[in-house]
Amino acid sequence: MNGSIRIGRVVGVPLRMHWSVPLLVVFFAYGLGRRTLPVWTPGQSDTVYTLASAVGAVLLMGSLLLHEAAHAATALRKKISVQDVTLWALGGMTRMGRPQNASAAFAVAVSGPLTSLVTGGAALGAGIALHALSGWAVPAAVLVWLGWTNLFLGVFNLLPAAPLDGGRVLQALLWWRTGDRERADRAASRSGQVVGVLLAGFGWVTFLRGTSGGLWLVFVGLFIAVVAGAERQNAVLRTALEGVRVADAMTAPVVSGADWLSVRRFIDEVAVESRHSLVPLLDFEGRPSGIVQLRRLAAVPEDQRGTLRVRDVATPLARCAVAEPQELLAEALDRLRPGAGLPFLVVDGGLLVGIVTGKDISRMMRRHTLGGGRSPG
Repeated sequence: MNGSIRIGRVVGVPLRMHWSVPLLVVFFAYGLGRRTLPVWTPGQSDTVYTLASAVGAVLLMGSLLLHEAAHAATALRKKISVQDVTLWALGGMTRMGRPQNASAAFAVAVSGPLTSLVTGGAALGAGIALHALSGWAVPAAVLVWLGWTNLFLGVFNLLPAAPLDGGRVLQALLWWRTGDRERADRAASRSGQVVGVLLAGFGWVTFLRGTSGGLWLVFVGLFIAVVAGAERQNAVLRTALEGVRVADAMTAPVVSGADWLSVRRFIDEVAVESRHSLVPLLDFEGRPSGIVQLRRLAAVPEDQRGTLRVRDVATPLARCAVAEPQELLAEALDRLRPGAGLPFLVVDGGLLVGIVTGKDISRMMRRHTLGGGRSPG
């Protein structure tokens, strides 16, 4: 996610933090220290409320991390690739590949809310027990607040609306029931659009009635609706690509260049002939070795273009998406590693035979929309 920095690792994958996280901590700490604790435990000093609210906000962020770590750990157990976990203003996000069966999708989706519910129950019980046994009102109140907040987040996340976890659970159940993954995706995303709009509308009404928190609900609802709309478009795309092979969509022949050329020679001899914003590279044996983006070539200082090799500013093959000509395009998209994305280098017998870009996918979509059919595979 743009605007995030890496701060460590969790369950073996990179952990990132968005710049909005400190704002979220301040938001929760302010609400806890200025509103909740003074009502629940009156008569304490401002210093006590401030320290307790800061600890509570940090504990809440830790519980959000546990929620996302549960998703990542379950995905790894189900042999699903995970790129990273990112904490941000709406809680967290785990970027991962697509599950290959409904049971794996269900397990990954439900693991996060279950973790929040268990965490919430444990914190609530600990707070009640602490108050009963020791009478420590403020620490007990922080734990009770943490418990109720996690219980609310767990239940909220189970709403049947993609991209919430409940939407993923709904998608997995429909996929298992019908055997049609794309149909399940479309149903879950439509549910997400409806629920998102309803949440935004409810939030706006509550804001007009004087509840400032309604604006936060408006933002969350609009976010859900927009993301759900994008996921619905993606499901439509996969339906349109049913039966389409990589060879049907690829651009061939494709302009490529030697990876040992200097940046200046590559620009003068190869880049000017390309119709794409990137060019595949070949090694000494004529086999694909990576992709170079033209904007990265343009960013190389003029005084370095004569000595710097083009492979030094390229994306190596290990980080590129590769497909075979006879492979189904939808299956190739499904196994994209997180962060790889388009284009595909189309390789047959170790040799580059074409490339599939976003424009090629759009062309196939237009053919589907116009009823032009598909090329035989």
